[in-house]
Amino acid sequence: MSAWVLPDHIADVLPSEARHIEELRRDLLDTARSYGYELVMPPLLEHLDSLLSGAGEALDLQTFKLVDQLSGRSLGLRADTTQQVARIDAHLLNRRGVTRLCYCGSVLHTRPDRPHATREPLQFGAEIYGHAGIEADVESVLLALQCLRIADVPQPSVDLADVRIVRSLLAGVPVGLSHLSLVHAALAAKDSSELSRLTRDFPQASRQGLLALLQLYGDASVLDEAEKALKPAPGIGAALSDLRAIAARIDGAQVTFDLADLRGYAYYSGPRFAIYTPGASDALVRGGRYDEVGAAFGRNRPAAGFSLDVKQLVGVVKPRPLKAAIRAPWGIDAAAAVAIAALRAQGETVVCMLPGHGSEVDEFDCDRELVCQAGRWMVRSL
Repeated sequence: MSAWVLPDHIADVLPSEARHIEELRRDLLDTARSYGYELVMPPLLEHLDSLLSGAGEALDLQTFKLVDQLSGRSLGLRADTTQQVARIDAHLLNRRGVTRLCYCGSVLHTRPDRPHATREPLQFGAEIYGHAGIEADVESVLLALQCLRIADVPQPSVDLADVRIVRSLLAGVPVGLSHLSLVHAALAAKDSSELSRLTRDFPQASRQGLLALLQLYGDASVLDEAEKALKPAPGIGAALSDLRAIAARIDGAQVTFDLADLRGYAYYSGPRFAIYTPGASDALVRGGRYDEVGAAFGRNRPAAGFSLDVKQLVGVVKPRPLKAAIRAPWGIDAAAAVAIAALRAQGETVVCMLPGHGSEVDEFDCDRELVCQAGRWMVRSL
């Protein structure tokens, strides 16, 4: 095998895409900061039992594992950053009130999580800890939408669901974990015949409610239909009320509901959302409420947030225009060097042409040049 061949679903990022990714990364972090989120930088690897504890257990098969040559302990390369941020909130910051944290860094997956995806996403996320009210859920959705607007994502649409609905329908039903997993899979696939078979011994109200979920997707009228079709229960009523409250605050994006959507069922504890755009094969953003995420670290407090892959985002938006630049001659003229330094201090990009070479820079639009006129170095348009 050639030395330059990379592993499957791992790729170098070349200048044009790298520039776009980096500019987006900065824009997203600046947007989160404008909402009061503080930047954290968790390590790429840590002890495996920390990464896979609690809600992180679901990432076991997605996590690369290795042995620490210093301690002999098992380490993992993070497949998701949320677990690490929960650890930071619980043990390093340990604040009493609300904590808003954001991050952006690479994660590694043993397998791509969708067709044609990279195994090295650049994950950006924002999380809010310490507030149990619906306000935190609303803020997460609004910040996620603002991030997509900053990235110039066309026609975003928000899909809402709540895992408490399914949990309420299954409350008290005597069923093993393996059978429960099959029920979740049938719901996710909207397979009515399989779900009917799996729930034939369930209590009638639970069975009818689960089967009704398969049809409960679409616009806001779905919530009215759910109130009629599902058995009265505190969890269901609260979930429908919260979904209405979140949808009412979303402006400038289409809102839909899919009450049978169970992606991240073991992870989320309440409302969850996904944001799509035309032409993308999968959601650009996933998020919601995950109050149990800190339990493994001894501090089980409210949490809500979202994450996205910046690399995936770059693939669905228009390329950004080249950065304007100034072409300058290469030389040892002291006055020219002073002029170039002053231009760069003002934020300009100045590309010096090396002797014997023309403009070979593809990432900059040299629309001006630095020339000497009457003994003075000046910038003129090309």
